[in-house]
Amino acid sequence: MEKRVRVRFAPSPTGGLHMGGVRTALFNYLFAKKHNGDFILRIEDTDQTRFVAGAEEYIVNALKWCGIPPNEGVGFGDGPHKPYRQSERKELGIYKRYAEKLIASGHAYYAFDTNAELEEMRKRMEAAKVVAPQYNAVTRQNMRNSLTLPEEEVKKLLDANAPHVVRLKVPRNEEIRFEDIIRGWVTVNSSQVDDKVLLKSDGMPTYHLAHIVDDIEMQISHAVRGEEWLPSAPAHILIYRYLGLENQMPKLAHLPLILNPDGNGKISKREARFPVFPLSWKDPRENAPFIGYKESGYYSDAFINILALLGWNPGDNKEIMSIEEMAAIFDFERVSKSGAKFDPDKAKWFNQQYLRKQSDLDLAKEFMPVLIEKGIVKDENFVVEFCKLVKEKVQFTHEFWEQGKYVFIAPKTFDEKVISKKWNATNKDLFNKLLTKFTTVATWNSQTLHDEFANAQNEIGKLDMQLLRVLITGVAGGPQLFDLLALIGKDESLNRLNHAINSIPFAN
Repeated sequence: MEKRVRVRFAPSPTGGLHMGGVRTALFNYLFAKKHNGDFILRIEDTDQTRFVAGAEEYIVNALKWCGIPPNEGVGFGDGPHKPYRQSERKELGIYKRYAEKLIASGHAYYAFDTNAELEEMRKRMEAAKVVAPQYNAVTRQNMRNSLTLPEEEVKKLLDANAPHVVRLKVPRNEEIRFEDIIRGWVTVNSSQVDDKVLLKSDGMPTYHLAHIVDDIEMQISHAVRGEEWLPSAPAHILIYRYLGLENQMPKLAHLPLILNPDGNGKISKREARFPVFPLSWKDPRENAPFIGYKESGYYSDAFINILALLGWNPGDNKEIMSIEEMAAIFDFERVSKSGAKFDPDKAKWFNQQYLRKQSDLDLAKEFMPVLIEKGIVKDENFVVEFCKLVKEKVQFTHEFWEQGKYVFIAPKTFDEKVISKKWNATNKDLFNKLLTKFTTVATWNSQTLHDEFANAQNEIGKLDMQLLRVLITGVAGGPQLFDLLALIGKDESLNRLNHAINSIPFAN
């Protein structure tokens, strides 16, 4: 019988959830949704020294804003496998039970080494030109552990509650082979794998043991995580094997990195060129806050669409997809092995596409608070028409003001380049005549103004449309001019034109 799809997103509450973590959550969500499975949020807080206040709440809020809510887990409701925080699960004795099973079978051991002894070991290895010193099948023979100490001494130390950890006993020279959904078969020699700490001296499990125990207990079918965990996977395979759980082991999928725009490294949370966090995040240990995608004006759907295509190929050239469309076709076989470069300009383009999909009324409601803040009173219908005109020129709602503030406030300055080139006595005379002609227009709408301007070209002489735009708005570009005049209104348009004609001096 096919195993029910159950996936988990298991971040550590050590800081804000960055976009790489969101993508991991997203791929889990899409896979679960496609297979009508379960998506669980588990908090892996085994490292209490790195716990950051507010991080867990941030993770929950970020997933909600992104529109990828788990159906079970911390902040999203209990299921049969609660609790979902590893610190709480530790109190149930779950991890210790599994560790003791490994010790009893001879696949794990107690290590009593002090920090000073570990440091001394590293220095010895470095002096011997070992590139990456580690506690392994060779070095453990010269350390203080239950493999080297007499059994009586080990018992005495344990009875005295002497500080110790539990380590995995990795074989000295053995091929470890496992299959990754994305990367295919991977083979690693055990000589490259260190004896991972499974239980720390405070009794708290490390990630290496805890995530395996929880995945088994929670019946996880697929373990999807970042590429940075690939080097640890051989040790994890051994743990499953030594526990006799290989046949229950989740299928593995290690996602590629999200690279910075230059492609020369993974994205850093300190990237200054674009947001890295979904929501603004202020680490209590630091002064400067990190601006989020939400606060930068991105739509959550756009943000998710961007992330989905970083490392995943849907199989066609389609780029704009709803989350339902993504879920319907998502699979890990189309996830790339290599890192995906993030393009900030492309991200803005995505947001622009989603902005254009919004109704003019919704855009107006988003923009109205900006007008209120600036003390400008306009009815909703006016703002709706404004948004309809300007939305093709912007990528974010907050750009509406800069792109079209001249609609609400008459210009005090005029494009110098256009004025210096085109404003002269001849054009002043022509536009005075156009002003007189426009004064007689009875029906002030875009089509009528277009027709009247065309007639004026024949009756009055050659009129420069760009110059007309500058006289009315102060800027040389923008939405369709006659639509703009219709929106501004007859009285305001005529007043502006009259003021510009009589106040702008000639350039020479």
